[in-house]
Amino acid sequence: MLSTYSYPKFAYTRPPELAEGRDGHYPVIVVGAGPVGLCTAIDLAQQGQPVLLIDNDDTVSIGSRGVCYAKRALEVLDRLGCGEEMVQKGVSWNVGRTFFREQEVFNFNLCPQPDHHRPGMINLQQYYLEDYLVRRAQALPLLEMRWKSSVIAVTPGDTGATLRVETPDGAYTLSTDWLIVADGARSPIRRMLGLDIEGKVFMDRFLIADVVMKAEYPAERWFWFDPPFHRNQSVLLHHQADNVWRIDFQLGWDADPEEEKKPENVIPRVKAMLAADGNPDREFELEWVSVYTFQCRRMNSFNHGRVLFIGDAAHQVSPFGARGANSGIQDVDNLVWKLKLVMDGRAPATLLDSYSEERGYAADENLLNSTRSTDFITPKSAVSKTFRNAVLELAKDYPFARALVNSGRLSVPSFLVGSSLNTPDVDAFAGDMLPGAPMDDAPVGGDQPWLLGLLGNRFQLLYYTEDAAALDAATVQTLRALADAPIPVEALVIARRGSAPGGLATALDSKGRVRERYDLQPGSCYLARPDQHVAARWRRLDPAAVRAALARATGNAPAH
Repeated sequence: MLSTYSYPKFAYTRPPELAEGRDGHYPVIVVGAGPVGLCTAIDLAQQGQPVLLIDNDDTVSIGSRGVCYAKRALEVLDRLGCGEEMVQKGVSWNVGRTFFREQEVFNFNLCPQPDHHRPGMINLQQYYLEDYLVRRAQALPLLEMRWKSSVIAVTPGDTGATLRVETPDGAYTLSTDWLIVADGARSPIRRMLGLDIEGKVFMDRFLIADVVMKAEYPAERWFWFDPPFHRNQSVLLHHQADNVWRIDFQLGWDADPEEEKKPENVIPRVKAMLAADGNPDREFELEWVSVYTFQCRRMNSFNHGRVLFIGDAAHQVSPFGARGANSGIQDVDNLVWKLKLVMDGRAPATLLDSYSEERGYAADENLLNSTRSTDFITPKSAVSKTFRNAVLELAKDYPFARALVNSGRLSVPSFLVGSSLNTPDVDAFAGDMLPGAPMDDAPVGGDQPWLLGLLGNRFQLLYYTEDAAALDAATVQTLRALADAPIPVEALVIARRGSAPGGLATALDSKGRVRERYDLQPGSCYLARPDQHVAARWRRLDPAAVRAALARATGNAPAH
C-alpha cells in the first residue's frame, strides 16, 4: 500500500466461453495489460477494430517502475486520448544535469527549440499511466478486457493462433486471427513458443527508493558520478507526481538485494544525500523500494506469422535513458496501422515485415545507446574507470569532453531513413524532415492549435501555399481525388493565410514554424504516414508520384 496512491481492483467476470461451454474467437487478441498492451488495444479499437485484451492480474503495476515519458510517447498518447492527463499530472522537464563528485560538469536541454506542444520529458509513476489507459479502454465499445486470465498454452497456425486461458473458474479455449504478445520482459508466450532472444545481462545492481518529501529541487534530471554521499558509485534523482522523488543508487553486483531493500539500510543512504545538500533534517517517507538488474537484448524478428511481439516481450534495455516504455509505445504506433490495413485487405501481410524491420532498427539503436550508457556508468575495468573519470574532469571546461559524458542518452524517436517503405527524395530540401523522420510539431491557427494534433491514424498529404483561398481549381480537384482512393490520402493545406476551397482542411502557419521546420515553398508536399513519420516529399504536386509513394508505404508496390 502506498501513501500517495490507492490501487484499483478491476473486476473479474466469468467469460462467456465458460458460462456457455464453448470456444471463443476474436479477430485480434492482445495479451498483457501493461502500458504497451493497453496502448495497442486502444489504438486498434479507436481505428474500428474489435479487440480482446487479457491479463493475468487485476490491478495496475506495483511501484512507480517506468517514470520517464518522452515527447514522442506523449504525442502518441495524445492520439490515444491520454496525453493531456499525463502532462497535467506529471512533472514536466527539459533540463538534465550531470555531476562528478561535488561539481556540475555537464547539462543538456531536451527541447531547445521554442513552440512545441509537449515538453521533452515528463516524470509520472507507471501506475498512473496504466490507470488512465484502463479508463480510456473502458470507454471504447470495441475493446473487451478480461482480468485474472492467464495464457497457459499457445498453438500458432497459418491463419491465426489458438490459446488456452486459465481463470478462477477454470480453463477455456480462444482462437484469433492475430495474436499480439505484450506480456513483458519474461514473456511466458515467447518461452512457450521457444523463440529466441539474444543479448547480455549486466552484472550490477541498483536500488530504487521512492521517497515522499517536500523539496525545492528544480524539475530536472540530476545524475551524480562518485558523489560524496555515495562514493565510487552513481546516483540518479527524478521528481515525480505527489511529491515523490525517485532516487536510484548504484550498489554493485555483490550487494544482497534483500538486505539492501530493508528500510534500515535505505534510510541512511537517503539521509546522506540530503545531508550533502545541506538538509540533514529534512523529513521524508519511504514509498516504495526495489532492487533491480537489467538486460540489453532483443528477438531476431518481432513478427512470427500471425503472432506479433511488442514492447519488452520483443526487446529489453537498461533503464538509463528511459528507452523501455517509450520504445514500446512507439512499437504500437508503428504496428497498429499496418495490421489494420492488412486486416482490412488493403495491404499484403508482408507489410508486417516492415514492422520488424523498422522497430528492429529502433531496438538496435536503443540497445547500442543503452549499452554504451551502462558501460560508462559502470566501467568494468580500472582502465575504463580512469578514462571515464578523465572525461568527467575535462567536461567542466571543454565542450568536446561533454559530448563523451554518458549518464543515459535519453529516448528520442528513431529516424527510419533506411526503411523499405520510404520513397527517396528527388528534390532538394533542407532540414531534418527527410523520408523516415518522425514529424516535428509546430503551432498552427484554428480549432486545433498544433500541427501534430491534425495528423495521424491515416495517410495525409501536406500541401503548402501562401494563400489557401487562392488555390486553383485543378489543384483542389487533385487533392480531393487523392482522398477517394482505396487507401485514402487526406489533404491538409498549410498556408500563411486564407481558407482552402472545396472543403479541404486548412492549417494556418501562425508563427512560420511549419515552413521553417519542413523547408516549405509554394507547392511543396509531404506524404505523412499514420504514425506521423514522413513517407515522401516533393517540391510540386504530382498525383502519380503520391500514388506510387503510397503504394510503397503500404507494401503494395512491386518488389524492388
